[in-house]
Amino acid sequence: MTHSLRGRLLWWLLLPLTVFVLIAGAMSYDTARRTADLVQDSALVASARTIGEDVDWLNGSLVADVPPAALEIFDSPSHDSVFYKVIDDRGRLLAGAPDLEVPAQHGADPAMFETDLDGLPLRAVAYDRALYNEGRTETVTVVVGKTQRSRTAMIATLWRPQLLRLSLMLVLAVVLVYLGLTFELRPLMKLKDDVADRGPMELEPIRTERLQTELRPIVDAINQCIARLNLHVATQRRFIADAAHQLRTPIAVLDTQIQYALQQDRADPELNAMLESMQRGSRKMADVTDKLLLLAHAEATPSTLLNGRVDLAAVVSSVFEETIVLAQQRDIDLGADLGADLGEGLDVVGNDSLLTALLMNLVDNAVRYTQPGGCVTVAARRDGDAVVLDVIDNGPGIPAEARPHVFKRFYRVSADTEGSGLGLAIVREIAQAHGGSASLAPGPGNRGIVVTVRLPAYR
Repeated sequence: MTHSLRGRLLWWLLLPLTVFVLIAGAMSYDTARRTADLVQDSALVASARTIGEDVDWLNGSLVADVPPAALEIFDSPSHDSVFYKVIDDRGRLLAGAPDLEVPAQHGADPAMFETDLDGLPLRAVAYDRALYNEGRTETVTVVVGKTQRSRTAMIATLWRPQLLRLSLMLVLAVVLVYLGLTFELRPLMKLKDDVADRGPMELEPIRTERLQTELRPIVDAINQCIARLNLHVATQRRFIADAAHQLRTPIAVLDTQIQYALQQDRADPELNAMLESMQRGSRKMADVTDKLLLLAHAEATPSTLLNGRVDLAAVVSSVFEETIVLAQQRDIDLGADLGADLGEGLDVVGNDSLLTALLMNLVDNAVRYTQPGGCVTVAARRDGDAVVLDVIDNGPGIPAEARPHVFKRFYRVSADTEGSGLGLAIVREIAQAHGGSASLAPGPGNRGIVVTVRLPAYR
């Protein structure tokens, strides 16, 4: 299971922000609740005192005349229900709702409590007032209660805007953090693209000038690995090149000696046959050595030497000059199709000697493996930002099961087939070194083969 670095960083940044918003929202709700309770309790106490002030003596008896102003305090859009009750110290009801509960503990200081009436939850206050008359003292208890709709509405009015602001801040933080992470992680994405876009043999160190401090140790470690790999590859290439160079001289001497021996008058036919077989083997060994040198050269050529302007039409002409004699000996019709403009627009980016070797391998293979009287055509055309080179023959072709393997080194379709098995491997290596590709397909009418090489056009 893969994890996104951006996602994990975003998670660890937003987790504390979300916790903060939740805590701030809870604190805002608690503040709104306390404010609503304070406002409601103040109104209840004011109403109770107003009602208590209007209880008076009349003809020696206590009378409660509740003014409308005592209850108008609770007017609100929520339309709360308000209940009150006034009793004397003997429990006689002077005014109000008889079923309204009186708390067990009450006195001169207002006592707030929760109760209910007819199934309605109420917030209520109880308040005692002492009245004097002709040496008598009596205490009246005033109880005022109201429903909670206005309190709930006040809490929502105070709390919801704060919650909305906190939520908007969280969303804004998510967007800004995401954009910030995307911007700051661009060097990492660029580093990934730099590594991914490299060719198989581009073993140059990664530049660290514009990288963040945290990324530099990683890039330094990659560069150390590249340096070790570069050293290993260079050693391997040098060994192949040195070995091939060392083999060329003794092979050439051996071929000369065999050729001299064949020129001598010998009556033994078996000895002559053996010498001829030895000569074929030495020449095959020389061919393998030359191709190993060419392969090592293609792998070792730095990219700075692959940026020249090469006229592919001139390369075709040069290769034809080298192979025309072999084509005539085998009665092969060797031709070129460079378009109506005679090669105009066929300039590519690359190295002239390597591209000549690429085409030489293709044309030489086609001429050698096509039956006498066959046809080999080299076609080149411009295709957008690329130049496409096709080498077409009408020879025996290559079986479908063998086509995926023909670009592998030392692969031969049959053990009886002549050649080293390096020709097409060299073609693909040179094409890839130039930023191009090589592929193989059946020829027209499913006869022969078409080897197609795509190379970047010169701009």
